[in-house]
Amino acid sequence: MNQPTDHQVAIVGAGVMGSGIATLMLGHGIPVVLVDVDEATLDDARGRILQQLRHAQLMGAVPAGQEAGRLVTTVSLAEVADSTAVIEAITESPAAKAKVIAEVSAAVRPGTPLISNTSGIPIGELANWAARPAELLGTHFMNPSYLIKMVEVSRGPQTSDETVEAVVALLSTVSRRAVIVQDAPGFVTSRLLHPMINTAVRIVSQGTATVEAVDELMEGCLGHPTGPLRTADLIGLDNLTDSLAELYERTGDEACKPCDLLLAKVGRGELGRKTGHGFYSYGKA
Repeated sequence: MNQPTDHQVAIVGAGVMGSGIATLMLGHGIPVVLVDVDEATLDDARGRILQQLRHAQLMGAVPAGQEAGRLVTTVSLAEVADSTAVIEAITESPAAKAKVIAEVSAAVRPGTPLISNTSGIPIGELANWAARPAELLGTHFMNPSYLIKMVEVSRGPQTSDETVEAVVALLSTVSRRAVIVQDAPGFVTSRLLHPMINTAVRIVSQGTATVEAVDELMEGCLGHPTGPLRTADLIGLDNLTDSLAELYERTGDEACKPCDLLLAKVGRGELGRKTGHGFYSYGKA
């Protein structure tokens, strides 16, 4: 099967989310330029992406017989210039995202969609840093993004129809269904999921139930597919804490204030699957 030639996606951020999104694109034959700040992070990402591509193929999550897209890794943001779309997937920090958005939007050609994979920072806020605010919108890929078929797309106040259409078309190319929502802190999925996970952690910290019991009850009684605490480990407890802190700052909702047990685990470096230990143990990271 031939590779598509009308897309070349740049992804800024080679962590858990960035490498997962890269896997999705590559598995559908789309060339990817993956950018991060150091070669060690990029080396780790290359290994993770190869493993995830094998997993995606075994799960039938990519087209059978599709030749994987070409992966280029770099520490230079200038390498995104020829991309047809750029996805920002760095840490959930407004200052860090603003810096990347400003640099990328200055580097790419006019008309290139700039996509922030934020879990909750309003797009209208991030648009202040874009050279062309109409070309910025938000996506929230779920982890693992190469397996989950739906993507939340958040439209900012200045996002153009053309940008929305271009991003929906890109998602359709990789067999993803876009659900479009309006701009707000946390949008829909994070505003519902992250406070729920935070509450589950509080229940454990108060001694009401074990980690395993909370997840069993949420799975067996309420239909949650993996349980909130396994989900937290998959997200990364540091990423979850950052997202909750941003939500709390913007909404004042006490349910979004990261609880003490969550903060303690992050302080000890127990970040979930990526470190080998979070609420569960996973062996060697």
